[in-house]
Amino acid sequence: MSKQEVILCKNLELSLGQAIEKCPYDRLFILTDEHTHRLCMPQMKEVSYLKDAIEITIGAGDIHKTLETLASVWQVLSDKGATRHSLLINLGGGMITDLGGFAAATFKRGFSYINVPTTLLAMVDASVGGKTGINFNGLKNEIGVFAPANSVLIETEFLRSLDTQNFFSGYAEMLKHGLISNTSHWTELLNFNTESIDYNYLKQLVGQSVQVKENIVEQDPFEHGIRKALNLGHTVGHAFESLALAENRPVLHGYAVAWGIVCELYLSHLKAGFPKDKMRQTIQFIKENYGIFAFDCKQYEQLYAFMLHDKKNKAGIINFTLLKDIGDISINQTTDKDLIFEMFDFYRECMGI
Repeated sequence: MSKQEVILCKNLELSLGQAIEKCPYDRLFILTDEHTHRLCMPQMKEVSYLKDAIEITIGAGDIHKTLETLASVWQVLSDKGATRHSLLINLGGGMITDLGGFAAATFKRGFSYINVPTTLLAMVDASVGGKTGINFNGLKNEIGVFAPANSVLIETEFLRSLDTQNFFSGYAEMLKHGLISNTSHWTELLNFNTESIDYNYLKQLVGQSVQVKENIVEQDPFEHGIRKALNLGHTVGHAFESLALAENRPVLHGYAVAWGIVCELYLSHLKAGFPKDKMRQTIQFIKENYGIFAFDCKQYEQLYAFMLHDKKNKAGIINFTLLKDIGDISINQTTDKDLIFEMFDFYRECMGI
């Protein structure tokens, strides 16, 4: 898998121009959703390279991460004469970079694309690492391919228009990167002033966070081994997301991951000896900033069934990424159903449900 270039922009127009020059094209497309069309496209209009770009705008939010939306993007590419030598720029959050990346990777068997993530979650997670895809049959990211963008351009100025919930959704992935990297980065994240955001300092933290993910992806592009470290909080988090969708009370991905981290740090403490004080500090931060996801013991079986469905499992055994300590990762950890139910008990108790 080719290595993608991640650029922390000092000047978006300049960085985008250089990235486009590395991808000679016959036709240029730019994919937005309703929000980024309104909030971010005006800034892109300044970029001289984009004056001939054909804009494709789709609905915003995960409910549009579907086969129908993907087909509508393919349709425009087809109608407007896209070829294997075309170029697509994905301007948006994780849904846009996932779906746009998949459209580019499959149309005419694949052409080049560039990600310009506009949410914190997309900057530190979705747009980096080459995973693309759509939701299918009620399951997240069920259909997709590994196909890295040629470049990922990170412009943290876009974050000024981000609401608090979407900020924290992305910050959960940064917190996860802190937990799997080193104590100083984890401490910085817990102490960052989220009430009055210093965007220059945030750019530095985002850069560090992306570096954590990039280093891991480079070692293991197709998730056979150490890349599973990035799944911390996701085995339970995805189950929470699926339950929330099934009950028509959808939650943001990062919030589900944060609540999943609470559960999986408890498992880490029991099974791998993760220090109790660090577990408590992390959980306290999550409680203060993410609120709670409420469920009762009648829903344990359903959550367990969702966890069994996870793509990362083998032969019906639920796979966890656990920590012995910050940065000390144990992948492919398994446990029994009783302990998983005990983990749910712990979550509800410490969250005060």
